Amino acid sequence: MTLIVGARYLLVSGAFAWATKFREPGLYIGLDNQIKREIGWSLASAAIYGIPAGIVAWGWDNLGWTQIYTDVGAFPFWYVPLSVLLYLFVHDTWFYWTHRLMHRPFWFKAAHAVHHESRPPTAWAAMSFHPWEALSGAFVIPVLVFVIPIHVGALGIVLAIMTIMGVTNHMGWECFPKFIVNGRMGRWLITATHHQKHHEAYRGNYGLYFRFWDKICGTDLGFGDWHRRPR
Repeated sequence: MTLIVGARYLLVSGAFAWATKFREPGLYIGLDNQIKREIGWSLASAAIYGIPAGIVAWGWDNLGWTQIYTDVGAFPFWYVPLSVLLYLFVHDTWFYWTHRLMHRPFWFKAAHAVHHESRPPTAWAAMSFHPWEALSGAFVIPVLVFVIPIHVGALGIVLAIMTIMGVTNHMGWECFPKFIVNGRMGRWLITATHHQKHHEAYRGNYGLYFRFWDKICGTDLGFGDWHRRPR
């Protein structure tokens, strides 16, 4: 599972880094050492993420411990998209509050500073975490599969969204069209334009998928002031 998580990171981050060369040529010039550091930390994080993922895979395959199911008829069809939203919401909630904690002086210095060493963040930075921070996020989805039933295909969708949004929110340009970012969806969904503000101000915009908790808690800073606006 560590190899799978690591390969997924290299493929997705590599694909968006390659796209960056065409969409924003020169954006990563001079960042070679930073990118090497991001890849190193990310592969270390992949090793940590792979441990609970491996336990889940083994428990599901051998002992039936988890709530992952393969028969799409086991639950009403409407439950499939609902389960995806439940997983994303719980994951987003955990991420928001642990992310805020990571910005407390002790935890920032001890762990989260590694992630913010990426100035500016690149497509390789999505998993660039200190091991303590990686550990705090590695168990969320694995714990949920023991609690909330989910179809194996829906779980794949959750993991895909987690991976793609993690990368696109850090790559330094907005891949979503302007009508989404500046429209009704953009008021509640986090994209690069929103998350970039976090890397500019260090405070606020703590969410992962949704702006819900930022809005409720008064930590929503809006969009960054960067010049690469949605096209």
